[in-house]
Amino acid sequence: MRIGNGFDVHAFGDGDHIMLGGVRVPHRQGVLAHSDGDVVIHALCDAIFGALALGDIGQHFPPSDERWRDADSRQFLRHAAALMAQHGYVLGNADVTVVCESPKIGPHAQAMREVLAADLASEIGCISVKATTTEKLGFTGRGEGIAAQACVLLEKV
Repeated sequence: MRIGNGFDVHAFGDGDHIMLGGVRVPHRQGVLAHSDGDVVIHALCDAIFGALALGDIGQHFPPSDERWRDADSRQFLRHAAALMAQHGYVLGNADVTVVCESPKIGPHAQAMREVLAADLASEIGCISVKATTTEKLGFTGRGEGIAAQACVLLEKV
């Protein structure tokens, strides 16, 4: 077995939605990012890459590479899933926590779990998506951005 963890953060900017876990979530702002800025998927990718000892998302999809401008982060997750399989691992489970004051994550968590499970070729029962606030403290508490952390357990096939 291998364990990995990941973390991602993006500042809010212009827009009317954010992508979270592959789901378009209406919001009064968007995020500032090179790709679609999906903090859930970015943290999850980093957790998988970390568990495989294969670096981080920036090494696989450098922000300096224009091919990834405005990219759908689901392709990053599918790449991470393919690397898992190539190295002989399957997802045991993934646990993701979104840190923000808004938007509310609960109404979208099930849809996120479905998307993540599909892209990771996993059962939905192996994927957890939950949220917390920072009680109005820090950049997330002031509504300046959003963060996510993820932990994965990979099992050798």
